[in-house]
Amino acid sequence: MSLPPEEGQLLSMLLKLMNAKKTIEIGVFTGYSLLATALALPKDGKIMAIDIDKSCYKIGLPFIQKAGVENKINFIESEAIPILDKIIQEEREEDSFDFAFVDADKLNYEEYHERLLKLVKVGGVIAYDNTLWFGTVAAPVDPSLPEMVIEIRNFLMNFNDLLAADSRIEISQVCIGDGLTICRHII
Repeated sequence: MSLPPEEGQLLSMLLKLMNAKKTIEIGVFTGYSLLATALALPKDGKIMAIDIDKSCYKIGLPFIQKAGVENKINFIESEAIPILDKIIQEEREEDSFDFAFVDADKLNYEEYHERLLKLVKVGGVIAYDNTLWFGTVAAPVDPSLPEMVIEIRNFLMNFNDLLAADSRIEISQVCIGDGLTICRHII
């Protein structure tokens, strides 16, 4: 699914308020959030974009090109965890990202979180999309829902609890789109 426009506007404003220059995005799909990020960054801003499927990104690429921001994007077609591990292992990128946006496979959010805390500098922000999961995380389990929806709901409930208890971050969960959790890295 694509990022709702109001969420893109919020992220864009946040990036500008932070004076972010270097970002990482996990899960690109057609690139709407990537475009919003690229437009919010200064001319010398850079985005490392990671997605397992470049074909969806290619759908949105003409809009990115028309906006004149393709030069800010380094698209990597891969699963994210091996790329993040490689970056961490090389140690040249640790604590160097201002902002990270995650809108990918929900079952790996915890794995992404631990790695991104090594890559996003103190004072930087990590934002996770879909953390309300159609509102299901705030309601009792509805057995009529598809099994996958229930599985991800349960996982996201645990993930939200993990974020709330993580002393390395301050969080704000925003009821925008399908839920956006903004985490400020403090330790």
